[in-house]
Amino acid sequence: MLNTIEIADIITIAKAAGDTIMDIYQKDFAIEYKEDSSPLTEADLASNALIVEALEHYNIPIMSEEGKSIPYDTRKNWEYYWCIDPIDGTKEFIKKNGEFTVNIALIHKNAPVLGVVYAPALNDMYSAKQGEGAFKNGDKLPLSVNTAPEKTLRVVASKSHLSEETQAFIDALDTEHIEQVSKGSSLKLCMVAEGVADIYPRLAPTMEWDTAAADAIVRESGKMTYRHETKEPMRYNKENLLNPWFIVK
Repeated sequence: MLNTIEIADIITIAKAAGDTIMDIYQKDFAIEYKEDSSPLTEADLASNALIVEALEHYNIPIMSEEGKSIPYDTRKNWEYYWCIDPIDGTKEFIKKNGEFTVNIALIHKNAPVLGVVYAPALNDMYSAKQGEGAFKNGDKLPLSVNTAPEKTLRVVASKSHLSEETQAFIDALDTEHIEQVSKGSSLKLCMVAEGVADIYPRLAPTMEWDTAAADAIVRESGKMTYRHETKEPMRYNKENLLNPWFIVK
């Protein structure tokens, strides 16, 4: 199945969704709130509709943040499925700081094997397909490597959701100097894949669609997203779609 999907085609879909989002981003837009109090904009819905329609011809099941109510008894039998977040970082979108992304991932047997993360306001495209490497705007990742982590560690953390547990983890890192930066959306995982950050600890809630696409990019860059407690790689299509705490490095 994977070898029949061209990463360039998924990049095209992400760009089209990004264009739709930016049309709305540049004007006043309505904001609603879901049952969990998370924000929802017309851009989320428009992006979701475009991506879902474009992916349907692959005849692969689709799980989206905006269409997630699929029973586990149904999806536990999926060998492949698309996992999408039409806008990751809706809070950043509302703040208009540019740090939001379109996330499209293909999951195979609980692991991400293809991922596209597009930040339309920044014009940055990250992509990866298992066995073919990870890229940012066509350049192979990682772009840089920290050769002295014992002296300086570059740590990236959430801009809108930095928990006390995450900050305590960062403060306890074994290095002479910590350079800590904040970033919105799945761009944090991409920063580790790129090499501009060494580690991204997330000791706070996220959902599978928040991380799946960027996790594919992380893995193809030679890094990994580990469960904080077990140090095992993150798994997808769990009965509970809430991610465990994790560390990307």
